[in-house]
Amino acid sequence: MAKQSDISWQAEEYIVRDHNAWWYIGLFAVGAALSVLAIFLNWWTFLILVILSVITILISTFRPPRKIKYSLTKDGLIEGATLHKYENFKAFGILKEGSHFSAVLIPKKRFSPSIKVYFPEGSGEAIVDNLGNRLPMEEVKLDFLDKIVSFLRI
Repeated sequence: MAKQSDISWQAEEYIVRDHNAWWYIGLFAVGAALSVLAIFLNWWTFLILVILSVITILISTFRPPRKIKYSLTKDGLIEGATLHKYENFKAFGILKEGSHFSAVLIPKKRFSPSIKVYFPEGSGEAIVDNLGNRLPMEEVKLDFLDKIVSFLRI
């Protein structure tokens, strides 16, 4: 049973972005252009990489996001069955992407990835208060890769 100070919620693992027919035409056009270039230059490994990338992007656009259960406990953030201990993070920040909010846990280790957790707006204050009791809050911005993913609507 969860303690009174524990907070739990469910959220999708990523933001679903709209893809119209032009987006798919653009994906195939870029894939075809890179494939022609790879064939012309005899870069067979690059050709395989382009084909696999297009297939992976297509699969990811059709796969709906999973609903993941999150909990903030005295020990850390529980994401599904994985515990992310507070001691591994130096700070947290809040991002707003359109109408979606996420908490970003910033790792202490230099090359460790940050943890981004989406949450419903109604739970935001309790989540920020709970995280703020354990970690300092810093301003965070979308990194370069996140900006590319958002621009490409992947």
